Amino acid sequence: MKLIENRQTAKTINDTEVRRIFEEAIQHGDLAGRKVLVLIPDSTRTCPLPMMFRQMVETFRPHVAKLDFLIALGTHQPMPEDAIDQLLGRTQEIKTGLFADVEVLNHNWSDPENFAKLGTLSPEQIAEATGGLMNQPVDVGINRKVLDYDVTIILGPTYPHEVVGFSGGLKYFFPGISNFKFIDFFHWLGAVITCLKVIGIKDTPVRRVINEAAKLIPKRILSANMVVEEGTLIGLFFGDPLEAWSKAADLSDKVHIVYKEKPYKLVIGLAPEMYDELWTAGKVMYKLEPIVADGGELVIYAPHVKEVSFTHGENIKKVGYHVRDYFLKQWEKFAGMPGGVLAHSTHVRGIGTFEDGIEKPRITVTLATGIPPETTRQINLNWRDWRSMEVDSFRHREDEGILVVDHAGEVLHRLKP
Repeated sequence: MKLIENRQTAKTINDTEVRRIFEEAIQHGDLAGRKVLVLIPDSTRTCPLPMMFRQMVETFRPHVAKLDFLIALGTHQPMPEDAIDQLLGRTQEIKTGLFADVEVLNHNWSDPENFAKLGTLSPEQIAEATGGLMNQPVDVGINRKVLDYDVTIILGPTYPHEVVGFSGGLKYFFPGISNFKFIDFFHWLGAVITCLKVIGIKDTPVRRVINEAAKLIPKRILSANMVVEEGTLIGLFFGDPLEAWSKAADLSDKVHIVYKEKPYKLVIGLAPEMYDELWTAGKVMYKLEPIVADGGELVIYAPHVKEVSFTHGENIKKVGYHVRDYFLKQWEKFAGMPGGVLAHSTHVRGIGTFEDGIEKPRITVTLATGIPPETTRQINLNWRDWRSMEVDSFRHREDEGILVVDHAGEVLHRLKP
């Protein structure tokens, strides 16, 4: 179908404009009478999901045979019913009428039987997509529920992303609802390239690998790609997933990247409540690393974070946080560890060197969180007591080389070229 996008001159896209776009999608998207599954984010993404959910159900449900939603968790924890209600703005009243038979499901990643194998990307396909960086065969699978529907619609926002360049689009399949082997493969691929060379870049080897994997999905795919600025919807693109994502990434590049004149010796990033573990709060580092001066310090300030990772915590505690070459130059010690865990480790620790058994990260990464000091040091990160930090005392001191960033983790900060 042709791409449908916001045509308003105003920056904010309101309910009426969203409904117009969805009505056009019904008219031109060959959706009438189809069974439709919608992939949505969990609570770790900022977007007006309650409004989008309501508008999609009210617009689509009278025309389609079935309409359900699947939360693309990747490896995040399943959401309980009350959390789903909050995510979608569901009240008891909204669960009746058109909404009564609309199911909202968690992606059950913990059960291997939940996945359907789609096929295998060949060594030649991997080599071409990665520019020869890797060349092994990789099995691809997704949640088998997708096969029960005629059409899958991706509904999610796009931001700069540490693994794929820009999030959104087909990423809702991979890693959103995909098998662990494929998740581990392309996350480690991104880590080998390094976060600094991937984040905020539109065309990356990882995105090319994901696009190849999506060709194996035997069902029709559409995408409703959002761009959100400070919680407000400013872009909506509906249609082919590659085209819709491309438009969204172009807009995200304009609104989600902040350029600074010079690096800072101290950057304090305040992680929002939606990041409830270091696994997600690590995004503070990903988005701020480029503006920390050599030898400087990045503080992830998140008193509410008390867990390293609900899913991967034990493995992370085994390996700790290290620069990429710490793993590459001792691969025999870490080859059996999940690639996604190693990738997360290097992304949080940042770039650096490992020579003659000595690791030298470029910057110091400090946790001012609810994670105990002994655990913080065990995982090879610096610790500060958040209770002794008066964050406001660090504000308005950019001329001293100190920067405080509120709601850190979604907007990428870079130095001006």
